[in-house]
Amino acid sequence: MLETLTVADAVELAVVERSGFIESRHAGAAVVLSPDGDVVSRLGNADALILPRSSLKPLQAIACVTAGAALEGEQLALSTASHVGTDRHAATVRDMLVEGGLTEDDLACPPAWPSDTTARDELVREHGSPARIRMNCSGKHAAMLRACVATGWPTQGYLDPAHPLQAHIREVIERLTGEKVAHTAVDGCGAPVYAMTLTGLARAIHRIGSASDRSPFALHRVAGTLVRTVREHPWTIEGPGRPDTIAIETLGVFAKGGAEGVMVMVAPNGTTVALKMLDGSPRASTIVAATLLARAGALADADVRSLAEALPLAVTGGGSDVGVIRPGVAV
Repeated sequence: MLETLTVADAVELAVVERSGFIESRHAGAAVVLSPDGDVVSRLGNADALILPRSSLKPLQAIACVTAGAALEGEQLALSTASHVGTDRHAATVRDMLVEGGLTEDDLACPPAWPSDTTARDELVREHGSPARIRMNCSGKHAAMLRACVATGWPTQGYLDPAHPLQAHIREVIERLTGEKVAHTAVDGCGAPVYAMTLTGLARAIHRIGSASDRSPFALHRVAGTLVRTVREHPWTIEGPGRPDTIAIETLGVFAKGGAEGVMVMVAPNGTTVALKMLDGSPRASTIVAATLLARAGALADADVRSLAEALPLAVTGGGSDVGVIRPGVAV
């Protein structure tokens, strides 16, 4: 059976400090690429296989657009989002569907409550119920359906790895990572997710993050437009007060977290980091990624401190702050 990095492959990336006592440690692996795409640093085994989970969404979104999904602005940004299901998110995804002659019933992602507390409470008060359009991956699924409609592929079974859409997505992923897919798994939303090395993921995100929206090559042009659009509409990528959105607003980076402690981040100058927390916890991944970019000279230390203040990193006791989650020794 294939597997991700082992405990022996990992290094300390973050610690949880409570009242002057290190209570927990987060270990994992990370790789940093220069603006030119060269490896600047490796922490742990960056050549181990990982499942990128939602950090794969930028690659999937680009594939959908190159397959014909005509998405722009906030709709394009939502195609790569792990959104929190606010009314604004749901309305944008609904527009994506309607403009393709589709309905919410065409979505194959599972129904879900919004993860945004305010939106969820409002739905409960209105006697609402979980809905596919509120699921955090609904933008990606709407983009996949739009690609099918544009290309004439069947919308039924669009999540099947053998479906023409998924075959195209896999081809784009292999082109961007420079690797053959090592394993195919099922993501939380039901879509295929592919095993790749952490270095391969970093390579793909670097290519996306450093692409120009004026490139003569369609793939690079779409990638550049996607990154620019997410930076222009940071609320789309996750939601107000959430780590990806905060990082984009605070640092001007392109950031995309994934389940099980995966994070990718591209600084404005193209320096790129990809990391995986071995225990699957995402709580330190954003600040660790930003700190690694600062260590590479791509971000100002003061800006990273501002990010840390904005992120939910405080450790509380008795209703007061008594500690903090912070980057660890290896970082």
